[in-house]
Amino acid sequence: MSTPSMRPDAGEVYRQYLSAVLLHGHASAHACNLGATDLYALNILHLSGAMTPGELATRTGLTTGPTTRLIDRLEQAGYVRRVPDPGDRRKVSVEPVGEPAELDRVMAPARKKIGQILGSYTPEQLDALFDYFTRAAEAYQEAAEELRREQ
Repeated sequence: MSTPSMRPDAGEVYRQYLSAVLLHGHASAHACNLGATDLYALNILHLSGAMTPGELATRTGLTTGPTTRLIDRLEQAGYVRRVPDPGDRRKVSVEPVGEPAELDRVMAPARKKIGQILGSYTPEQLDALFDYFTRAAEAYQEAAEELRREQ
């Protein structure tokens, strides 16, 4: 992750950023009495909508057994429900129906701090930053899919 115009510590700074985001995700999940993978799965469902357990397994990187237990935990907590496929009663989709009540409270301090940081950027800088977020998310998803195909 370097180009001639990039600062020499860019890779280290970026790894620190990613580590901090992951650490906050784990701490947020724990504060909501969830596992990090449970909160991650909820995020996937809220962003992508209902999907089959198999699709959720692929997106979370879990096998079918752990995915079933994850769905069971989220269903028992009232965050998802299994919905029968109207065309094939053997199939179900998992759809989000709620999120942890504590999540907004838990996320508020980080959201406030990040909002203050974002508020210090010009509209042009924000455009570049959000362009990066969009393109980097796609790149990471593609890279993850490539890694899964290699295994």
